Amino acid sequence: MKRFSSAIAGGVAGTAVMSLLLLLLEVETRSALKVFYVIARFIGTPDDPAVGFALFAVAGTVAWPLLFLALEPYLPRGPDPAARGVVFASILWLPFVITGRGDIGGPLLVFFGAYTLFAHWAYGFTLGAVYGRLFRPA
Repeated sequence: MKRFSSAIAGGVAGTAVMSLLLLLLEVETRSALKVFYVIARFIGTPDDPAVGFALFAVAGTVAWPLLFLALEPYLPRGPDPAARGVVFASILWLPFVITGRGDIGGPLLVFFGAYTLFAHWAYGFTLGAVYGRLFRPA
């Protein structure tokens, strides 16, 4: 049970970090990217940012941490869970950046890709670091 709660705690911390980074992205682009619209568009409800935010929160705090638990022993960059978290987050970033970009183009697309990759890495690092710190296998 401690393993699950440690992963969920990592997910909560990682989601908080990523939320701050995405908020900064919205501020810096003057809301041109509309990140929660991107997430909503990813699941087929493009005009509902509340659904996008809800999915972001649930996935980041519950679904992705549990998937990380299942995959963590098989991810490269071990034995450090934080490094494995970065690899895991890179995998999560790929479908996000491919399907979520919408009609963004040119330099803004490059910025979107790079910044969201960094935000995903911060999420994965935090997820893995908190999980690794709280869960010590016997």
